[in-house]
Amino acid sequence: MIRCFLINLVGMLILGNFSYGQSIPVGFPVFEEALRRKQLLGELDSTIGFNLRPIQPRFFNDQGIYNNYLFYEVENNLGEIHRNTANKYFAYLPLRNCLAYNSDRPYAWGNGSMIPNVGFQNMLTGGVAAKFHFINIQLMPEWVWAQNKSYLGYPNSYSDEVNASRYYFWNQNDTPERFGNHSYTKFTLGQSKITLNYGSFEIGASTENIWWGPGQFNALIFSNNAPGFPHLTLNTTRPARTFLGSFEGQLIMGKLKPSGYAPSQWESLNDEYFNPLSEDWRYLNGISISYQPKWVPGLFLGINRTFQQYSGDKGNSFGDWFPIFEMFTKSGLFEDGNSVDYDEQAQDQQVSVFGRYVFTKARAELYFEYGRRDHAYTDREFVLNPEHARAYLLGFNKLFKLPYKNQLIQLRAEMTQQQESVNRYIRYRGVKGGTSWHTHYQVRGFTHYGQTLGVGIGTGSNVQTVEVSLIDKLNKYGIVLERLANHQDFYYKGLGQQEERQPWVDLSLGLLFDYQWDRFLLSSRLQMINGLNYQWQLDPSSTEEFPVGKDKFSVFAQAHLIYLLK
Repeated sequence: MIRCFLINLVGMLILGNFSYGQSIPVGFPVFEEALRRKQLLGELDSTIGFNLRPIQPRFFNDQGIYNNYLFYEVENNLGEIHRNTANKYFAYLPLRNCLAYNSDRPYAWGNGSMIPNVGFQNMLTGGVAAKFHFINIQLMPEWVWAQNKSYLGYPNSYSDEVNASRYYFWNQNDTPERFGNHSYTKFTLGQSKITLNYGSFEIGASTENIWWGPGQFNALIFSNNAPGFPHLTLNTTRPARTFLGSFEGQLIMGKLKPSGYAPSQWESLNDEYFNPLSEDWRYLNGISISYQPKWVPGLFLGINRTFQQYSGDKGNSFGDWFPIFEMFTKSGLFEDGNSVDYDEQAQDQQVSVFGRYVFTKARAELYFEYGRRDHAYTDREFVLNPEHARAYLLGFNKLFKLPYKNQLIQLRAEMTQQQESVNRYIRYRGVKGGTSWHTHYQVRGFTHYGQTLGVGIGTGSNVQTVEVSLIDKLNKYGIVLERLANHQDFYYKGLGQQEERQPWVDLSLGLLFDYQWDRFLLSSRLQMINGLNYQWQLDPSSTEEFPVGKDKFSVFAQAHLIYLLK
């Protein structure tokens, strides 16, 4: 049977009907953003939510997004979903090389297999995709090399009390400052998968990055901040239409690995304060459902839920394999309402709800996502204390048409808030608060190989991003303004009861340049960052009467060079 399958597959590759139908990887430069703009302009199916990615554009047109590298030549075909797509194809995936540089400290997130790095870093990827009737194969490995230079990170000059507060979060997470003491090299399967497809659904195995939720720059549960993790998936490939409206969704069972690195670059601090990470892998179960009501075009509502648990703590019952179907409150899980018994299962839960509304006539969209960690004790406790262990994001996108053909002004913005609310003064003893989004005292961090799966800006951090760009087909010329408040939960826990050391806040200005030359695409960014009160340190000229924070200026540069194969 295997021999027959291989013969048929080879025959399909050589003689089959060549039609391009691969998916667009999460965060893929230029194309993913361009498709989203298409929907705002009313040129793409309005039932596609962009809440579940990667996007599979073979259901948007028969010629293929990558193959038609001019993109706008087939814009009339992009407005509907073709159900009678070719059942065979073989495609060369785009070759992409990403070169990044950080001058003095790590900055930027959402780079997939790339790591927080100082110096140069390079990622190379490409591959092939094929379909034979209901069998889909995509092979798109990634190779990463990083200079990984040492830099001035968290200092070793703070008091024992401050260090204990810093390691309080490091000991509930797995986010090292630096990935080892030498240059870093890693080869992964990247955006690869093998699935079986039927109608609007597919089932199979994948190492692709996934993105849940409507965010453009961040996502609370899954984004492209960490490398893709191996997982089994059952998901929709296009909106499944019913008499109630359209549904999109995904159910996953995955495997997460630890980084293997201590958090600080100071071994003396690690030796004294760090609780070594477990070498055990973590089992991940998650579900995402997005609903577009038939009676309200442009509206999308949805929910995400994940559980993770060390494999050594997991049993083999249905509830152990699929904890996502448990109740949302702890007291309902046991007859006596004893939540302590449940906590002893050492599971980490996250749940988020989201919404997106597309105003086609206004060429605009609004969206939000609100998430919470940890089960509420009862329904009443959830209503009275909704801000416990919460995070949220809000954003919009607006297009303004210019009189010149195909030219637009794109204005988009997003804010992400992870910092624990004033609820920490009520929930915990004292005034120092508790844990943050993506952290857990038993299951160390919602991460894979040392990078958070969702928001990548840092534990307890907040960010606001505004972008203004001129769009001309696939070309973009723009600026981005960003404000990042770093590790706010640690600041208020370890340093917030004094006025001398102020919060560490990064203010940055970035220049964006995307351009197409025939089959080549360049997507680039140059960002200047001024870190105010960097690592909460004081300037040498600071005095107790006139405190002055130590600032650090740095540069982040990144360029994606993409070649679209025939």
